[in-house]
Amino acid sequence: MSKRIDYNTVAPAGVKALGGVYGYITTSSLSPVLVDLVYLRVSQINNCAYCLDMHTRDLLKKGQPIEKIALLQAWREAGALFDAQERAALVWAESVTRVAETGVPDSDFAAARSVLGEPELVDLTIAIGLMNTYNRMAIAFRNPPQALAAL
Repeated sequence: MSKRIDYNTVAPAGVKALGGVYGYITTSSLSPVLVDLVYLRVSQINNCAYCLDMHTRDLLKKGQPIEKIALLQAWREAGALFDAQERAALVWAESVTRVAETGVPDSDFAAARSVLGEPELVDLTIAIGLMNTYNRMAIAFRNPPQALAAL
């Protein structure tokens, strides 16, 4: 896989604007681990190798157990590895990411809203939208994952 365009060089102001949204999320009341779990799950759905690599590394640096990271894709079957807030955020992340298929049904909203307050749910939705944008940029322009640099 070779990079098509270095979007950081071609559109630095646009990338900086996305970074501003990222910065906003880091200052929100959402747990950094929760945000990284959501970023990783969204990246799994979108099959973004660059972001899968990055957010897996981020979660490992934050001390998350490899078992939790490995089972994220099957979180519904992973029992107590994921707490109620993480499960609610993952339901919401999957539904919002697959919006064309799901229409984000009331049941998914109710599941997320039962655990997350309005500010957290809005911030989480911003984070999900941001990660979907980053995934599309990395996939479209073939941004290689860090793992390939070692080869």
